[in-house]
Amino acid sequence: MEKKNDKNFYAMISRMKFINRWGLMRNTITENIAEHSFETAVIAHGLVVIGNTYFGKNIDADKVAVMAMFHDTSEIITGDMPTPVKYFEPGIEEAYKNVETAAVNKLLTALPDGLRECYKEIYNENENNKELYRYVKAADKISALIKCIEEKNMGNTDFISAQESTLNAVKSMNMEEAEYFITNFLPPYSNTLDEQAAMD
Repeated sequence: MEKKNDKNFYAMISRMKFINRWGLMRNTITENIAEHSFETAVIAHGLVVIGNTYFGKNIDADKVAVMAMFHDTSEIITGDMPTPVKYFEPGIEEAYKNVETAAVNKLLTALPDGLRECYKEIYNENENNKELYRYVKAADKISALIKCIEEKNMGNTDFISAQESTLNAVKSMNMEEAEYFITNFLPPYSNTLDEQAAMD
């Protein structure tokens, strides 16, 4: 039997554009979780393609991209908790994970029964499939690194230490696909549009 509020899922997802990231930082340009999730999905897909092409992997890039699209949707309900706060001590991290789980369950109830299982599987993959989620996590970090580079290029010194710590976090993952992306695809993010569009 359909419930009164089981048609709200997609409308709630659309509210991602209202949730801004980097709440403790001075931002030259604001970034919301819809923008971040799109960029993370593109990068996660790219990391898998790199792994499949150059490192002998055989992973479903489309599946990882969808996982990345939904990796921050709980923040529609919880808001974006800054990383230094989230990981300040184990008790806070564990409590926030419980809040995130409750938020995901709330989102799932906003779907009719016939659709719920599909999205539940996506959230379960993010929670339980460590092999695939590594790509989402690496892409999430690389997206944050790109934000730091863009802010620094705009003269915002608030992001200098964040850039260094985020780069170190990516490198600590020891992921050859992420290293390949950083070496080959990260430098152009500092280029102008004319430089990026140059064919030579």
